[in-house]
Amino acid sequence: MLRSLYTAATGMDAQQTKLDIIANNLANASTTGFKKTRADFQDLLSETIRAATPPTAQGGGQPTALQVGLGVRTASSSRAFSQGDMIQTSNPLDLAIAGTGFFRIQRANGDMAYTRDGSFRLDATGRVVTQLGEVVEPGITIPTDATNIIVNADGTVQANLPNRTDLASIGTIQTASFVNPGGLEAIGNNLFLATASSGDPIVVKPGEQGTGSISQGNLEASNVSAVEEMINMITTQRNYELNSKVIESADEMLQKLTQLR
Repeated sequence: MLRSLYTAATGMDAQQTKLDIIANNLANASTTGFKKTRADFQDLLSETIRAATPPTAQGGGQPTALQVGLGVRTASSSRAFSQGDMIQTSNPLDLAIAGTGFFRIQRANGDMAYTRDGSFRLDATGRVVTQLGEVVEPGITIPTDATNIIVNADGTVQANLPNRTDLASIGTIQTASFVNPGGLEAIGNNLFLATASSGDPIVVKPGEQGTGSISQGNLEASNVSAVEEMINMITTQRNYELNSKVIESADEMLQKLTQLR
């Protein structure tokens, strides 16, 4: 019975972690480029009460062992990088990646970060930056007298300039892909950092080597399904209640034992 108390406690702790992840998913249901996360669980080492034994010449033996599990643990959290819906904004600096890949962002401390959030702006010098003023790599500066900014599917940026009848090429937005995007480290502000698990970034033009193309005037919505998360939340709550019921039952059995005379 003491074993069941500890086992049920691990189950309650695991369901609490799952609920925390669900809450974060729902909180970011409207966050541009957000990718939902799920909790992955593993069972704990089972206690072997009686081991299996080979049969003897006369027969007998123990063909199966008697083992009792000791609960569950949260092994990891995995992020789903499935495509979110496209939201049309008609803002020329709102960009979405239709497919895999990430925008490259130069952080203020010099580190390179990666994002699916393409809600870009211009700073006072005309550079294309994020909402926090971090530069989109490679650095692209839009001339102050430029009009009709066009970002093509392959990332090339063009605009109309005075005294020119054709479109002037201003630069090219690059995208990065990873062998294991699930290994990226989320650091907030819709940014990820490369890790040893994700592998080094593969920097290419959009549309090359399997990366997605650029869609101008659109933003990628979160891939969180509110209905799916609500169902997961109800299931998690019921599992939590079942584990708490096990603790209540074990407690009642212990009370019965203490009352024996």
